[in-house]
Amino acid sequence: MTRTRSLFAALATLPIAACVVGPDYHAPVTPKVEGYQSAPLPPATATADTEGGAAIRLTQGADPEARWWTVYGSADIDALVDQALKANPDLKSAQAALKAAEEAYFAQRAAIWPTVSAGYNLQRQKTAAVEASPLASNAETFTLHTTQLSIAYAPDVFGGLKRQAESAEAQAEAARFQARAAYVTLTANVVQAAVQEAALKDQLEATRALIADGRTQLDLMRRQKELGEISGADVAAQETAIAQLEQNLPPLERQIGQQQDLLADLTGRYPSQVPDSPLTLSKLSLPAELPVSLPSAVVAHRPDIQAAAANLHVASANVGVAVAARLPSFTLSAAAGGAGTDLSNLFTHGDEFWSLGLDAAQTVFDGGALKHKQKAAEALLDQAEAQYRSTVLSAFQNVADCLAALQADSRTLAAAAAAERSARTSVDLAQKQQEAGQTSSLAVLAARQAWRQARLVRLQAEAARYADTVALYQAMGGDGWRQAAWKAEQ
Repeated sequence: MTRTRSLFAALATLPIAACVVGPDYHAPVTPKVEGYQSAPLPPATATADTEGGAAIRLTQGADPEARWWTVYGSADIDALVDQALKANPDLKSAQAALKAAEEAYFAQRAAIWPTVSAGYNLQRQKTAAVEASPLASNAETFTLHTTQLSIAYAPDVFGGLKRQAESAEAQAEAARFQARAAYVTLTANVVQAAVQEAALKDQLEATRALIADGRTQLDLMRRQKELGEISGADVAAQETAIAQLEQNLPPLERQIGQQQDLLADLTGRYPSQVPDSPLTLSKLSLPAELPVSLPSAVVAHRPDIQAAAANLHVASANVGVAVAARLPSFTLSAAAGGAGTDLSNLFTHGDEFWSLGLDAAQTVFDGGALKHKQKAAEALLDQAEAQYRSTVLSAFQNVADCLAALQADSRTLAAAAAAERSARTSVDLAQKQQEAGQTSSLAVLAARQAWRQARLVRLQAEAARYADTVALYQAMGGDGWRQAAWKAEQ
C-alpha cells in the first residue's frame, strides 16, 4: 500500500497547466473623449419658468446618487420603485440567471482538478461443482468484498481547461451586468410610467375643464342665436370645437389605463391589484441639479457596456479553447483497492490491487473541422470587439440626446409658460371689462378657453422635461453600480 499511496500522491501533485494557448484578454481602452457634444456643456439648462421649474444646474463629473428617483420628492414613486425591486419577475429572472452562470463557472473551474471516486462492491456467490472456485480456498459458496479508489486526471498541458473556466467566469460577469441592466431599466421604467400617468391625468383634467368652458360658451351662443345676435354657423362651429375636444378624452383615458397596467406589471402585480394613484405633476419637483458623469465613468458604470466587455472576454477565451482543441490531450488514471471474503482482510495476504494508465490522443484528420472552429471563434472575437464599440457609441449618443433634449425642453416650457401667463392675463382683462360692461360673458369664456388650452400645452411640455431627466439618469447607468445587492457576492 505504501507504493500505491506514493503513486496517488505523485499524480495529485502534477502541474495543472504547462502553458495557456490563445490570446490573453485585456480590457478595452476607455475612449479618450472629454464630453458628449461638440460644444462645451453649459452650466445649466435654459431658464424655464416657476410653473415648470427653474433652470437645472448641470454638474459635470458627478454621478447619479443612490436611489436617484428620490430627487423628485414623491413618496408614491419611492413606494412604486421599492415594490418593483421586491416583486418584479424580470428582475428575479435576471438574478436567477446570474446564480446559474456563477454555479456553471464553479463547475467548469473544478475540471482542472483530478476526479477521485471510491467504490465498494458486495457479491454473494456459489460456484457450480463442475467449475473451479475463484478463491484460493476452493470454497464453492463465498461472499466477496471489493473496494476501489480511482483517480482520473487530465493535465491541462495547453491551458484549454483554464480557458474554458475563464470563459465561464466571463459569462458569469456578463450575467451580473445583465442583472444590473435589468435593475437600471426597471427603476427608470417605473419612474417614467409614474410620471407619464401623472402627466396624463393632469392633461385629462385640463381637457375636461376646457370642454366644460366650451359647453358653457355654447349655451350662451345658442341663446344669442335665438335672439338673432349670431348665426347658426357660429353655433355649429362651437359644437364642432367641443366635439373635437371630446375626441381627446378616450385616448387620454386609454393611455392612463395603459400606464396603470404597466405599473402593475412592473411592480409584479395584476392590473386589478393596483389602486388608482393620486400622483399628479403638481406633486412632483424637478431636481435643482442633474449629475453629468464623465465619459470614462459612463463606460465604467453602464451595465450594457460592461456586459459587452464581458462578452468580449468570453470570445477571447473561446479562441484559446479552440486552439487547445487542436493540440494533443492526455489523461492519467490510477486505481487501487482490495478484495477479500472478509472485510478485515481486504488489504492483507496479497489481496490488494492497483493500476496506472496514460492515454494520449491527437486528432489526425477531421476534414478541417477543428481549424474552422478556431477561425469561427476568431471571427466571433472580431464581432464582440465591434459590438463593444457599438455599445459605447450608443451610450454616448444616449447621453448626448438627453442633454440636447433637456435644453430644448427648457426652451419649450419657457415659451409654453409665457403663453399661459399671457392667456391668464387675457382672462383677467376680459373679466374686468365684463364687470365694467365693456364686453360680454362670451368674450370672457373665449379668453378662459384660450387660457386652458395654453395650460394644456404647458403641462405637456412640463411632462416632457420630467421624462428627459429620468432618461438622463438611465443613460448614465443609474445607480446600479452603487447597490451592494449587485456586487460580486450577489
